[in-house]
Amino acid sequence: MYIEKIVSKGEEMDASDIHLTIDQNVMYRVDGDLVQDEELVVEKHVMEKLIDELQSMGKKQLKNVDEKEVDFSFGFGESRIRGNLYFSDKSPVVALRVIPREIMTIDDLGLPKLFKDFCEPDKGLVLVAGPTGSGKSTTLAAMLEYINVRRQVHMITIEDPVEYVFKGKKALVHQRELGTDTISFYNGLKYAMREDPDVILVGEMRDAETMELAMTAAETGHLVFSTIHTNSAATTPERIVGVFPPHQQNQIAMQLANTLIAVIYQRLLKRKDKKGRIAVIEIMVVNQAIRNLIREQKFHQIDSMMQAGGKLGMVTFDDALLKAYRNGIVNREQVKAFARDPQSISRRLI
Repeated sequence: MYIEKIVSKGEEMDASDIHLTIDQNVMYRVDGDLVQDEELVVEKHVMEKLIDELQSMGKKQLKNVDEKEVDFSFGFGESRIRGNLYFSDKSPVVALRVIPREIMTIDDLGLPKLFKDFCEPDKGLVLVAGPTGSGKSTTLAAMLEYINVRRQVHMITIEDPVEYVFKGKKALVHQRELGTDTISFYNGLKYAMREDPDVILVGEMRDAETMELAMTAAETGHLVFSTIHTNSAATTPERIVGVFPPHQQNQIAMQLANTLIAVIYQRLLKRKDKKGRIAVIEIMVVNQAIRNLIREQKFHQIDSMMQAGGKLGMVTFDDALLKAYRNGIVNREQVKAFARDPQSISRRLI
């Protein structure tokens, strides 16, 4: 099978993504960089064969390519593949994300032990933020697996598509995929609340309705995890409140203040030793002071509060970046390229 050869090569290279374009070499993303396969070229008949193979593997979503953009996922060897079929210049293009089947633990990933504390409450909202490809799904999977092996709870995930597959241990786990098990994050979450859950994962909070329902779920006795596309932990509350119309913002700020446990922001940076990438992580723990700032919508003061919250495990992105540099994990150029305040961090590098 063509798909088998391509994905196997990706696994060997430890690639995170694979790009297939007609009449071009297969491209693999390795440690953040695109690497061209000098041998494998995607000719038109190869692409047609690939699409046929994906359909035969049960990817019903691919049968209606008239939609022009189709998400899909499937298991393969030691990995699970999340894919997207789209069109460019009237020709199909395929992007594949390679996800290891094995769910790494919080300790395996070297994540702060504080993340385990975020898995203990009976209710509340935990958000993981960051750009696409920053490891948000991997971090969330590690936290959910921590719950899975320790707590006798009912866990429901709503994903687009399902990435990591959980095997129920102490927990009862049901994973629902958009398009096959539910029609939207909002619908999946709405009905999940009628399915006696204790823990809910919403793959992404994309709209105001889903955000509001996630907060309602967190308020009414559920521990809710989700991802959100924001540029920092500190700006996340303002981003959420700002999605809603002005007449609703006071109520949403109150609801968010009452439910938010923590916001984790992360980016993947290349390691100095060239052995893969490292997650640089910013953490906002919602203590009473930050809760009050969210409630009063004094969002501009949150960053200062985080800088003063080191004893609670809070860390700003620039401080985390500087620590990674001082520990010899990332180089000086990476620090300067990704720092939020380049001038300030340059002075601290001296």
